[in-house]
Amino acid sequence: MKQEDTRKRIIEKALELFSTRGYNAVSVGEIAKSVGIKAPSLYNHFPGKQAIFDAIVEETALQYQRDTDRIDIHVQNVAQDIPVFTEITEDALFEKVRQIFEYSLHNETVSHFRRMMTIEQFRSPELSALYSRRYVERMVAYHAGIFRSLIASGELRAEDPDTMAMMYIAPVITLLGICDRQPEKEAECLMRLESHVRLFFRLFHENASGGTI
Repeated sequence: MKQEDTRKRIIEKALELFSTRGYNAVSVGEIAKSVGIKAPSLYNHFPGKQAIFDAIVEETALQYQRDTDRIDIHVQNVAQDIPVFTEITEDALFEKVRQIFEYSLHNETVSHFRRMMTIEQFRSPELSALYSRRYVERMVAYHAGIFRSLIASGELRAEDPDTMAMMYIAPVITLLGICDRQPEKEAECLMRLESHVRLFFRLFHENASGGTI
């Protein structure tokens, strides 16, 4: 196995173990065993377990950015995404949100990372802050930026964009959590997601009957 392939496998297997058992409950030896190597060999790639965790955080962010490029929604760059949302139709908006939701739910890396961080946010103040940045603050700031721009152009009603962002993302995060805990409810959650997106569209768009957000 090539060095880069082994490193990738270590990250993948560690993420899988951390997401089901938690960081503290998993040893370096167990990670090595799941990869099919000896613990000393693992240290050729990482100096310790914390370094593996840090690599997981970095690699997951990079993968998310690469994958969401294909959907044309990056959830990181407001200026880059404004053209996507300008004069978007209600149906097209839901389709974009559905793609992101299903990707977040079914991509193994992204799904395992979210579950891992749900567990690990209570391990330390640093991880709690990381969880907040990744799943709350960044999402609120991004959507508030989108809404602020659309309000300025007259496409959305002039309401507080930060409050709108919280109203918009909270149900989405809640529905993802339900699906993580009860996968059998995915179809129901998708219906609720559609209802939420369409209601939000109609509530805040200046001319919802015109079909754009």
